[in-house]
Amino acid sequence: MTSQNFQNHSTLKSLNKLSISFYISLLLMNILAQALFMRALFAASGRMEALLLVLIALSFVMAYFLYRSYSLKAQDRAIRAEENLRHFVLTGKLLDVRLKINQIVALRFAPDEEFLPLAQLAVSENLSNTEIKKAIKNWKADYHRA
Repeated sequence: MTSQNFQNHSTLKSLNKLSISFYISLLLMNILAQALFMRALFAASGRMEALLLVLIALSFVMAYFLYRSYSLKAQDRAIRAEENLRHFVLTGKLLDVRLKINQIVALRFAPDEEFLPLAQLAVSENLSNTEIKKAIKNWKADYHRA
């Protein structure tokens, strides 16, 4: 496996690395498009089946995005807890409460020797997650992010 760094850490970089979520969303969008087509096709004849298909497709699309947001929120909470513990082990104190979740998620790529100065810098200069990731010199890979 190639080593992970800022340039290749994203899971949606290339077509061969697309996650199942992308394929599911394509499928759901296809169902929605076909349902809308059927609704337009049968609207003149008063068929309610087409409307029902549109509503079913919309509910699947909304359910998919809701499911996806729940899993990402849960993962963000786990990362916050892990990085809080890591900071506590290194300093005896919890992370600064001014750190936003996207900053904490970016800090997980920093090794222990870079973690504390970067966390301090992220708070003082309000760095974005991209700026934090670019500031990391020795990338600590995370292959378990969904």
